[in-house]
Amino acid sequence: MNIPENLKYTKDHEWIKVDGDSAVIGVTDFAQQQLGDVVFVEVETEGDTLSKGDVFGTIEAVKTVSDMYMPVSGEVVEVNPKLEDAPETVNEDPYGDGWMIKVKMSDAGELEDLMSAEDYKKEVE
Repeated sequence: MNIPENLKYTKDHEWIKVDGDSAVIGVTDFAQQQLGDVVFVEVETEGDTLSKGDVFGTIEAVKTVSDMYMPVSGEVVEVNPKLEDAPETVNEDPYGDGWMIKVKMSDAGELEDLMSAEDYKKEVE
């Protein structure tokens, strides 16, 4: 299982990559494995300002539908356009081309509550 060291993680299996006050958010390799084949990703929150813990979208797999949660508060500034036509990208490259949203963070202090790669690895073992 791939758990990149340079990311932060949530107990809900989202990852976040921070660049200044912006961040990219997606679901972890563990999450996509548990879901199985992803067939649809729905994110209708572009332009919305959401709080940490709010649902920003759903991910549908052959087995189930799961909500995706904001790891930090902020404005959803972009949704990955590739996922509309190729949702399987989440399975193929969850930390790269399979990202979900880009966010302008409103409280970088919330990053302190997230798990390191080492902590997340312990969480999913």
